[in-house]
Amino acid sequence: MALPKRKHSHSRTRKRRTGKGLKNISLVICPQCRNYKPPHKACPFCGYYKGREIVDTVRKQAKKEKKGK
Repeated sequence: MALPKRKHSHSRTRKRRTGKGLKNISLVICPQCRNYKPPHKACPFCGYYKGREIVDTVRKQAKKEKKGK
């Protein structure tokens, strides 16, 4: 296996890594509430995923308000 004869400089290494930056976040529309949400995740607004309620957002909101008082 070939080995480098000299150390790569910081700038050369960084030039090579420029394509590994942040990617755009893909979003889909929730069929329940029509807000944007990440794909394959429960909707943070209504708590539904694949037509079923996974997260009880009303109870979660009430708990958050009670904690803030």
